[in-house]
Amino acid sequence: MPLDAFFANHAPSRPLFDTVRAAVEAIGPAEIRVSKSQVAFRRRRAFAWAWLPGRYLHGPHAPLVLSIALRRRDPSPRWKQVVEPTPGWFMHHLELREAADVDDEVRGWLEEAWQSAAGFSRASR
Repeated sequence: MPLDAFFANHAPSRPLFDTVRAAVEAIGPAEIRVSKSQVAFRRRRAFAWAWLPGRYLHGPHAPLVLSIALRRRDPSPRWKQVVEPTPGWFMHHLELREAADVDDEVRGWLEEAWQSAAGFSRASR
């Protein structure tokens, strides 16, 4: 699915996604894979996903949710939900309402996930 088609009828979500994409691109190379339900950022494996809660939820919701896979449970109160779908991997879900939500803390989590997705540290790239 083309990226534009994914965001069709979800105009407020696209600028937020573009902010996330810019944050990932500032870290290093990552492939973008678009499916019907989400947009994944990948290296050797996926490390972050953006999805549209408006496709699934009724009532008030954030325009975009960013899910980040970390090897640890991060204690930040910013997470909407943290689950451990596989032992040792924690999926962290963050609601994004405005571009400023993608701040240094979020960029740090994205970098941590980006590093884990390739199996080596940034210093060794």
